[in-house]
Amino acid sequence: MTDTDTADTGEQARRARPRHDTPAADGQPPTDGQPPEDARASREEQRQRRLRALRSAERVLSRPPMHLSLGERLADLAAGAGSVTDLDRPTDMYGDGVVAELEERIADLLGMEAAAFFPTGTMAQQVALRCWAGRTGSPVVALHPLAHPEVHERGALGAVSGLRTVHPTSEPRQPTAQEIRDLDEPFGTLMLELPLRDAGFVLPTWEELQDVVAAARERDAVVHVDGARLWECAPHFGRELPEIAALADSVYVSFYKTLGGLSGAALAGPASLIDEARTWRHRYGGQVFQQFPAALAALVGLDRELPPLPSYVAHAKVVAEALAEGFAAAGVGWYRVHPEPPHTHQFQVWLPYPARVLTEAAVRQAEETGVALFANWHTASAGPPGVAFTEITVGREGLEWTAADVREAVAAFLELVEPA
Repeated sequence: MTDTDTADTGEQARRARPRHDTPAADGQPPTDGQPPEDARASREEQRQRRLRALRSAERVLSRPPMHLSLGERLADLAAGAGSVTDLDRPTDMYGDGVVAELEERIADLLGMEAAAFFPTGTMAQQVALRCWAGRTGSPVVALHPLAHPEVHERGALGAVSGLRTVHPTSEPRQPTAQEIRDLDEPFGTLMLELPLRDAGFVLPTWEELQDVVAAARERDAVVHVDGARLWECAPHFGRELPEIAALADSVYVSFYKTLGGLSGAALAGPASLIDEARTWRHRYGGQVFQQFPAALAALVGLDRELPPLPSYVAHAKVVAEALAEGFAAAGVGWYRVHPEPPHTHQFQVWLPYPARVLTEAAVRQAEETGVALFANWHTASAGPPGVAFTEITVGREGLEWTAADVREAVAAFLELVEPA
């Protein structure tokens, strides 16, 4: 069965969440019966083997900076820093200097009045949603159950900020305008994650997004965008970043996910909101003494990655189609490339094998052939056993792959897959 043979359901939304409660769930071999210390050592050994294979591979679809060595990262930052600022200027202290320069750049890129740098995106969104709760008088945030705060932040919205969440839909897609109108309790903020990563990096159409925002306004709610990956959304919407951001009252963006920075994020919005956000940033422990390495890396990433990003998005469609063709040609009984075509330069691939089997095949392919088509595979949090998924990112290196290259790599990968 292929992608077109299976309808999306709410159960798929729950299945799309990686499990991290067992070693085998994250593509690691089982460690049953081992003492905890030995099990941890075994998992770390497997992780290091996987990283060595990916780092040494000659052909990859993307080479994320975290695969580089410490020396390589430092050298890369030093090589690019002089192109984005005057290196003879004083270093930053508590957010001035190059950090303030980055904030101004983000506000300008998004067409917002102001922006504030945060050490993490989790903190940026905590602060944004807390500020809006105070301004709207409602601690209730409407968001998708697969959104980052619900899946990856250990319940921080409630535990740290006293907020409560409600879900307009459980379907593995963005909520619809009607679902926002029909939500059976009041909420003060609608948070939209664009794209929705754990559902497959999915986006609405531009018209659907406009309608959802309008529906929230009808309910006197403000709109906050989790734009950790907003940079790559423009080609899908056919709009520039300021026009996309203008739909929202506030937007958060990440500097390391797509831009390849070291760390950090920014919250952008009205000047009065950002002034208040700076106060809460200090209270949350985010008023860091010096942050120039992260700020410089972000500026380098903006210059280096934003211009070619539309080409990554376009080529992801070529790669996704070739993957599906490769699986079909190999006679794989069931597979899924989702979404098809991809909405950004990232998407999911599902296959009917255990995650550890597929991860082992991916590592062997990189080690033995120098081709790293896939990386780590994951078991979903629910659903039938023996099914796993991976996330594909098409970056600068992926532009060199033709459709034939992808199909050939699929065939070679599948030959290494050993049934459990």
